[in-house]
Amino acid sequence: MYFPKVLLKHTRGFTWLFLALPLSFATLVSAPSRSAEPVLVAVATNFAQPFEEIAASFTKETGHNVRIATGSSGKFYAQIVHGAPYDVFLSADRERPARLIELSHAVQGSRFTYAEGRLALWSRNAAQRETSWQEILRKGSFRKLAMANPDVAPYGKAAQEVLIALGVHDLLRPKIVLGENIGQAFAMVATGNADWGLVATSSFAALDNPDLGTKLPIPSQKHAPIRQDAVLLTRSADNEMAVALIAFLRSETAKAIIHRYGYGTSG
Repeated sequence: MYFPKVLLKHTRGFTWLFLALPLSFATLVSAPSRSAEPVLVAVATNFAQPFEEIAASFTKETGHNVRIATGSSGKFYAQIVHGAPYDVFLSADRERPARLIELSHAVQGSRFTYAEGRLALWSRNAAQRETSWQEILRKGSFRKLAMANPDVAPYGKAAQEVLIALGVHDLLRPKIVLGENIGQAFAMVATGNADWGLVATSSFAALDNPDLGTKLPIPSQKHAPIRQDAVLLTRSADNEMAVALIAFLRSETAKAIIHRYGYGTSG
């Protein structure tokens, strides 16, 4: 059976390799490094940057390295169901990890929300910083509004809920342009192909100028939570390294990185 190649990622002199972890994170921190079979982590594209830092911190604390594959959650799900050799899966949603548990491809009780997405109304134009997001959407005095496709993307579904709750979805429908994912929606605004966008606040980390334009946060209570779940895959149920990495994702060190990239965390 064929699976796409997983490329090693090289950043800041750091090469993603496979992890070697002892029984628990607490044991791992004090234990000397030892060789073991590698761990492969499948990470949703939108979380690639923060997880890169999380993995680097994990390596610094434990001496073990991480190999990362990034891509769409849907493609990873299909690969895992067909036997792809991933050990840990960080999805962009909750449904796919839950489904993997139902199908016995993931470990019961290992699923948890590692990050919660946040929406913002964004434009490259800084002239409307003093205007509320509700007023901008109600007036609709713009050419195009970008958002992710609500049929396939959690951020798109949340954006649609915001527009419906505000009572402007039908009014703005002719002006809405859809990206396949939240990254494409962000790119439409960044390149000037859309005047405004309902985008992920985590996308702002990619900007060279973090103060560019007008960013108006959307209160999280205006839409259903955008929860991203991690899960330990069945093939790695006894893999001490994978268990330790899952534990590290819940650490204060990891949470601080997640928050800095514009995500929330539970608890």
